[in-house]
Amino acid sequence: MDAHLSERKAQIITKGTGESAIECSKQSLAGSVSQRACVFCGSRVVLYPITDALHIVHGPIGCAAYTWDIRGALSSGRDIYRNSYSTDLREKHVIFGGEKQLYQALSGLIDELKPKAAFVYSTCIVGLIGDDVNAICNKVSREKEIPVLPVQSEGFQGSKKDGYKIACEALLKLVGTKNNKAVSPISLNILGDFNLAGELWMLKDYYEKMGIQINATITGDGRVDDICNAHQAALNVVQCSGSMMHLAKEMKEKYGIPFMKVSYFGIEDMSDALYEVATFFKDDSLMTRAKKLVSEELGKLLPALSFYREKLQGKKAAIYVGGAFKAISLVKALRLIGVQTVVAGSQTGNQDDYKLLTELCDEGTILVDDSNPNELSAFVKETGADIFIGGVKERPIAHKMGLGFCDHNHERKEALAGYEGMLNFAREVYSSATSPVWQFTKLSS
Repeated sequence: MDAHLSERKAQIITKGTGESAIECSKQSLAGSVSQRACVFCGSRVVLYPITDALHIVHGPIGCAAYTWDIRGALSSGRDIYRNSYSTDLREKHVIFGGEKQLYQALSGLIDELKPKAAFVYSTCIVGLIGDDVNAICNKVSREKEIPVLPVQSEGFQGSKKDGYKIACEALLKLVGTKNNKAVSPISLNILGDFNLAGELWMLKDYYEKMGIQINATITGDGRVDDICNAHQAALNVVQCSGSMMHLAKEMKEKYGIPFMKVSYFGIEDMSDALYEVATFFKDDSLMTRAKKLVSEELGKLLPALSFYREKLQGKKAAIYVGGAFKAISLVKALRLIGVQTVVAGSQTGNQDDYKLLTELCDEGTILVDDSNPNELSAFVKETGADIFIGGVKERPIAHKMGLGFCDHNHERKEALAGYEGMLNFAREVYSSATSPVWQFTKLSS
């Protein structure tokens, strides 16, 4: 165990060996090369899927390389969001300031693209040179008569500064600013699904078949006007609690909208998400339609899954994802197809998340908070995992070790939510874990 791992001992437990509850919600240890990202990364994950808004990065051009177009999100309308613009700050702007550069960029782009709103992401260098981004945004907003919202996303993601929370604060400036939409008493907002591979459209179809109006999707395939009217919905359903719980809590306090946490990954959680919403509205017809929908979907899905369960029986998986809610759902989904989870961790889990994750996992499972490549590699070797499930930063770890990899983050192109997504997930785990290419590799000692 190296020095970093020793200092992080309380953030790593093995179920069944008597450790106390895992420590979490801590700043990353300096030098540990955490898998976490910067505050800008967190904020743009939440905001970039607002498709009719302008997104402009106020910082060096390198920051703009880390944008939504490398992470994916589908739109049924405009695609302004795919062109992440930058003010391209250079040495002269560090010395003389970049406010003029920002003003000119905003004014020109708004005139050309006619967005419904604009988000300005100030990255690390702006925090050092002290540009008054708020003043520039307010000035352009008055001149162009659209919301121009500063997103002060300097620094690194952690307990003291959270890109998700900063993004939610920007969204709150839009929510409640319009009342020009007809909204049913049986309506909801979907929070925290980013429509990476069209999942949001499947979810909308499920709810609409039940008879529920989708008022706003925040933020997958999002629209500025819908977000402005989001306060009219009867309920908020929150999938990605790590990114959107702050918005849900603030909307409950300010507008009295109740919220519930849901997950759309795996059969159990997807079905519960439909049943719990039907129960909330206290409408027997909604529950009847929900049961019919679930029965029809399972009738098609379960026979198709039996093949994968037979082939994957006895395989072992390591999971490391951004939000712990994903890890919880993945443990359930893997168990359904005969795969045992031997490592489970996240970047942003809280005590409640890890308590539930610990209860779900088998004896001997290693649970870890805010890990790094060295640790994850060691855990995979120790447990003999056959497949690694994670995001873009975990992919190289898996491939260097000769392991199959399943992408469960924002980079993926395959829908993994809903009933159709469960079948896609089983197919991907099977094809990755059993690929004949692994016979030509072996774990290094």
